[in-house]
Amino acid sequence: MAARSRGTALADEVVGRLVAAYAAAADPGRAAPMAAYMRGQFPFFGLATQERRGLTREALRGLPKPTEADAVGVGLRCWEHDERELQYAGGEYLCTHLSVCSPAVMGPLEELITTRSWWDTVDLLCRHGSGEIVRRHREQRAVMDRWIGSDDRWLARSAILHQERWGTETDEGVLFDYCLRRAADTEFFLRKAIGWALRSYAHTDAAAVRAFLAAHDDELSGLSKREALKRVAG
Repeated sequence: MAARSRGTALADEVVGRLVAAYAAAADPGRAAPMAAYMRGQFPFFGLATQERRGLTREALRGLPKPTEADAVGVGLRCWEHDERELQYAGGEYLCTHLSVCSPAVMGPLEELITTRSWWDTVDLLCRHGSGEIVRRHREQRAVMDRWIGSDDRWLARSAILHQERWGTETDEGVLFDYCLRRAADTEFFLRKAIGWALRSYAHTDAAAVRAFLAAHDDELSGLSKREALKRVAG
């Protein structure tokens, strides 16, 4: 089910231009393997990432800076379309314009994370969207505290990964607590997320991550532990 629309005139213009540009450049020969890679869940125009971003820049040239309502509207409108490239574009547009957004954008971000969900859009929205909002507005941690306990695997994954780009700003206690709260899950995407989140933080404090892994060796899955230490020096 598509996310419900809350369009604005600018959002309508942006999405209309994107649809036209992408459709004109569609490559059915590439679309089929791209859809297969995503297990046949979504149709594609067949646009490589850099090509799509170039088309986006050209299509949106000359348009004004969006308001929060515009940025949210673009995201929601893009989610109404079946082709996966439009969800990538809508998520990138919204996350690029977070500077005009208030913490109220957490509601639409949750809606997008839980609609047409797969790791590709979820990781974009949590790393560059909800995670950035929480970094700027720390009271929004309460939303992450709710998501980490959610039955929706994508909200839980988003909570685990929301600090992944924070570096030295990472709240180590929250990171380790979230990892432990979902450590017993057998869900692949949660186990993988735990490993990725720990690996990212290991680039800031490898000793702390190694100590955490040693202290909770019996609780964490093998997948999480392997991912945590992959490409980490020492």
